Amino acid sequence: MIRKILLLLFLNACCAACDREETVAPLQLVQAFAGPDELDVSGQVTENISPDRTLSLIFSSAVNQSSALEAIHLKKGSLIVDAGITFPAGGRTVVIVPNEMLENNADYIIEVSADLQGDRGEEFTPIQIRFRTSLAPLTVTAVRVGGKDVTASDRVTDVPLNLGVTIDFSAAVNTSALEQAVTLAGPDLSALQFAWSDNNQSVDITTSDSLRDLMKYQMRILQTAKGSLGESFAGFSKTFYTKADATPKLPLITEDELLTVVQQQTFKYFWDFAHPASGMARERNTSGDVVTSGGSGFGIMVLIVAMQRGFIPRADGIDRIGRILTFLESADRFHGAWPHWMNGNTGHVEPFSANDNGGDLVETSYLIAGLLAFRQYLDPAVPSEKILADRINALWDTVEWDWYTRGGQHVLYWHWSPDKGWFMNHPIRGYNEALITYFLAAASRSHPIAAAVYHEGWAGSGAIANNKSFYGIPLPLGEDYGGPLFFAHYSFMGLDPNNLTDLYANYWTQNVNHSLINHAHAVVNPNNFVGYGDANWGFTASDDQNGYSAHSPVNDLGVVSPTAALSSMPYSPAESMKALKFFYYTLGDRLWGPSGFYDAFNITEGWTADSYLAIDQGPIIVMIENYRTGLLWNLFMSAPEVQVGMDKLGFTR
Repeated sequence: MIRKILLLLFLNACCAACDREETVAPLQLVQAFAGPDELDVSGQVTENISPDRTLSLIFSSAVNQSSALEAIHLKKGSLIVDAGITFPAGGRTVVIVPNEMLENNADYIIEVSADLQGDRGEEFTPIQIRFRTSLAPLTVTAVRVGGKDVTASDRVTDVPLNLGVTIDFSAAVNTSALEQAVTLAGPDLSALQFAWSDNNQSVDITTSDSLRDLMKYQMRILQTAKGSLGESFAGFSKTFYTKADATPKLPLITEDELLTVVQQQTFKYFWDFAHPASGMARERNTSGDVVTSGGSGFGIMVLIVAMQRGFIPRADGIDRIGRILTFLESADRFHGAWPHWMNGNTGHVEPFSANDNGGDLVETSYLIAGLLAFRQYLDPAVPSEKILADRINALWDTVEWDWYTRGGQHVLYWHWSPDKGWFMNHPIRGYNEALITYFLAAASRSHPIAAAVYHEGWAGSGAIANNKSFYGIPLPLGEDYGGPLFFAHYSFMGLDPNNLTDLYANYWTQNVNHSLINHAHAVVNPNNFVGYGDANWGFTASDDQNGYSAHSPVNDLGVVSPTAALSSMPYSPAESMKALKFFYYTLGDRLWGPSGFYDAFNITEGWTADSYLAIDQGPIIVMIENYRTGLLWNLFMSAPEVQVGMDKLGFTR
């Protein structure tokens, strides 16, 4: 009996233990998230939750999905928000995805009732998770300038000078904060004026005075702007360009008078700004004592124009060439070639670069071309002028063109110096600005080169040919699109391209078509730069907003250089005259200065140079004169040596 009682007690104890082992822990919410942001689960409101977030609840164990669909709700006030519910990660996580983005600055509750059960029947204590959505950022929804929608435009052009900008916003704006946050950058600014509409969601911005024409302006709205409810603003910027003003900036004159004005004003660079000791042309208007050999060659031709047109008395021009010759006779020379740069006081070389501290044969050829033209202008019947001509001949005859073949190679070399030797190692090969170098080397009375040096070195046995068309215009020689336009100018200041032909090209056709291709590039404007067109063109080596570059259709930086179009006056008179009038009348208030047109400008970048370069100013005067009278062409071509060079190289006219 006792044994039975003990057995019953043992069995009851076992059953009690089993009951205790089957007791299940309640289901608990461990964490809640709105996107990456954790929500407070203790009853506090979590602030500034983005309204586009997905909501996630993480439980202590897997939930019963059927009960979850009934027990979990997203509410705004007493209203249930439509949302989908999913169960990734083995059922411990419940994801709530609202069917529409939540409202801004609104209170929401994630309500989980006691109807929720665990996957094993665990009970759940109800809970409410409270959060408030943030304000949506204030954004610009539309921009109109002069009534035209420019919201998506990168460059807004042809903006009226009486500025009218309308900006629409995504919500009502704190008008005071926005008006203080608006800035307008550009020239000659006046006060901004604001007119609000559409419950302060739209503003018209005007200026009290007109803007300047063909200028770059940038309107910014800083991040300090905000919505009427305090919505944040990320900032805004729009760049625009005003249209051209047809009102002439300078007095209207005849075309012939305009050409004279440009020549006379540009001449001041070579007369008023010439180096006081040597009479040579300074490299640029900031060069101090540094003078340039090639630019001075252009300047010597300019002296002839100035005397012929009465800008200076002939006696003054004769005196100036005498001073220049005195300088050149004692200046540093390297087998007869002058350096690119020299000190205008001492005549000693000023290195153009670390290894370019000797003779520069190309720059020397520009100088010699100018001297020969001046020699032809002198009157040998006047003893003093005959002496000047003899001095020019002495300089001309001491240039050792043949030595620059570097030991008899069939090519000329650009540089040599006593300490660097041929380190620059720059053979002169066409097609570029150096045709005159080979022409003079062949024409030399004392140190001529053989014809083979020209044909093999310069012409590459015909490799200089192009014979393709660009913008429908055939190009006989050189790189595609012709290269920078000074190729058509520097060698042809004295060398007359009219009917000039050799084995490789008709040089009149070459220069005319090169100029027309350059013009066509501005008309087509494939890079969408601001202001380009039929009257605003010209791409050549010049200063630019980044420094200096050889601009061309294949190196187009938005820069127009007046010397390009103006120096092509003989080749493209109609197009060049349009450019001249545009530069003078439309842009004259910013482009016309004490020595003529400044070097370059870029409307897209809102930049205009304040610089002058001898090699850019000189061709303007000379080539305009060649267009008007052929003066420099006639003088240079009258030199007996020129016919020698033509015959040797196979040129005909």
